[in-house]
Amino acid sequence: MRYKRREVVGAFDDEKALDAAVRELEEERGFEPDRFSLLASEDAVEKKLGNRYQQVRDVEDLPNVPREAFFSRFSRLGDEFLAVPVLASVGALLFVGVSPVPTVVVAAGAGAALGLALGQVAHQRHVAQVQEQLARGGLVLWIHVTGAHQEKTALEVLRAHSARDVHAHDIAD
Repeated sequence: MRYKRREVVGAFDDEKALDAAVRELEEERGFEPDRFSLLASEDAVEKKLGNRYQQVRDVEDLPNVPREAFFSRFSRLGDEFLAVPVLASVGALLFVGVSPVPTVVVAAGAGAALGLALGQVAHQRHVAQVQEQLARGGLVLWIHVTGAHQEKTALEVLRAHSARDVHAHDIAD
């Protein structure tokens, strides 16, 4: 048995506008964070669909296009750089009580450096993906809605934040 799911979709020319739209929907309009998804990387789309899309509008309404969970710019920054203090602490804890203080400091520094490197890799991946999608027509945001009121609200907010090609559609699960 197949179920239909209603979605609102729009494409943004700017990551800050997309973040602002989602923030308004979550904080002011009561939408749950798990309602939002973004287009996956070009490589993931090509692997799943068997070809590269030319423009994001070509994939906006495809039910099987690969997607990723939406994470705001602020939560991504936290995730990208949280590894620094975590790995510094792990490095230090490995040597606490069994090594002199300089060894603990060196281990903490090594852990922090590794965390910083991992955060930079994640950040660069995100920047490349955003640039890929902007070059192909924008950052696509899908919002799972339940009911006419949520649909109307999502359509209004996306338009107010300069999204293009804003519309609603049904997706079969």
